[in-house]
Amino acid sequence: MSSRRERGLSLIEVVVFIVVLGIGLAGMAILYNQLTLASVDPLVRKQAVAIANSLMEEIQLRPFTYCDPDDPLVYTAANPGACGIPEAIGAEGETRYADPRYDNVNDYNGFKMIASIQDISNNTIAQLNGYSAEIVVAPAGGDFPAAVPAAEALRITITVTGPANVSVVLQGYRLRYAPNSP
Repeated sequence: MSSRRERGLSLIEVVVFIVVLGIGLAGMAILYNQLTLASVDPLVRKQAVAIANSLMEEIQLRPFTYCDPDDPLVYTAANPGACGIPEAIGAEGETRYADPRYDNVNDYNGFKMIASIQDISNNTIAQLNGYSAEIVVAPAGGDFPAAVPAAEALRITITVTGPANVSVVLQGYRLRYAPNSP
């Protein structure tokens, strides 16, 4: 009798190999799926940033005055008490889309676009369905050194939410450069 070693794989070894290989392939498929889903995220985030930047520019281009810009005293008032129509946080019967339109930075406080984004003429931009925006305008308070009084600065916070719950928050400031400047 010769002692010869048998070479090859048993049935149990082959089954274990197939199970381990299947688990590895399933893990790779899950990882690939997650990477594919995450690859869309930069596009959604960039679009949300672009929306927030556009709204911030629109808001910061509005005047920041003591008086409502419709007030004849807007150019001469040195404080809110000298106004016929003092400006306050929030819209005073104005809208973004039709006359009378927002005419001051703080008119945008509380403005929202839900489930879609509209341009300045209130036309829905179909490619931006699923995005929403919310704006908060508040006194900047202690955000600046003591040389800038709290009443002379506003903090603008824009939150844009896109598909897959991607959220972008953009903050900016608007200072009253000169007391009578519209």
